[in-house]
Amino acid sequence: MDTKGIKPPRAPQTANRWVWIVLGAILIIFILGRLFSSATDDGFAVGDKIGLVRIEGPIFSSRSYVNQIDKLLERSDVKALLVRVESPGGSVAPSQEIYQKLRSARDDKPVVISMGSVAASGGYYLALGGSRIVANPGSITGSIGVIMEYPVAAELLEKVGLSFETVKSGRLKDSGSPSREPTDADRQYFQSVVDDLHRQFVAAVAQERGLELSEAERLATGQVYTGRQALAESLIDSLGTFEDALNLAADLGNVSGKPKTVQIKSGRLSLLDLLLGEEEPLGKTWFDIMPVYRWRGEWND
Repeated sequence: MDTKGIKPPRAPQTANRWVWIVLGAILIIFILGRLFSSATDDGFAVGDKIGLVRIEGPIFSSRSYVNQIDKLLERSDVKALLVRVESPGGSVAPSQEIYQKLRSARDDKPVVISMGSVAASGGYYLALGGSRIVANPGSITGSIGVIMEYPVAAELLEKVGLSFETVKSGRLKDSGSPSREPTDADRQYFQSVVDDLHRQFVAAVAQERGLELSEAERLATGQVYTGRQALAESLIDSLGTFEDALNLAADLGNVSGKPKTVQIKSGRLSLLDLLLGEEEPLGKTWFDIMPVYRWRGEWND
């Protein structure tokens, strides 16, 4: 057969080389764009920055937030922390852990709390760990209190003819069971738990806000306050927007010029996240996330 004029197939090495050239060009364009960007959330820009932590939604775990704070504290270019709170509260222990972490962090770097639409109950508890607390006049905060509730379905179960046989080792082990009516001992038991948690909350308010314990107790009825009411009661430090809180963090951290922020995102980022987003992966560098392309179409992650 005459093979004259037929070109041999391109070697895999040539195609592979072009793939690396394209990826390299994308990387260079991306880094240059980040370096000269004027965006506020700019983890790749040179110079001093403000570490931004966003606490949003109900608080049932502290792990992600604590990890973010630790990573930001490790960075020499982060001169202050700004914590944006948009939370109605949640479990006591996670709120306490975030509060303690922020309280410890402020010994190294200024910590400014920015309250959004709501920062109440556990959201206010953790805010006590900041160096300064800033809220909008219409922010909902406070709700200094503890609540515990559980369903009682004994009457319903009786109507449908369903009962439970309970074997226990202690008289209070089945307290809170929906299958029976609560006793006076149950109520006293749970009330003692709630009261102790409440005392811990009130003590933190009194300590962090410079209030007499009796004054903190007066405010700790479980009611919410607007930002303006909270300022009048010394529960916060000033009224202002997120931008005001950002500028305050920059002042406290001695950051000159327009303040830039950097966030730590927990979990794994895709290449698209890195190209379009403004967050850095928790515990990962850009090159840890960047997949390596190999000939034969394999992606080595």
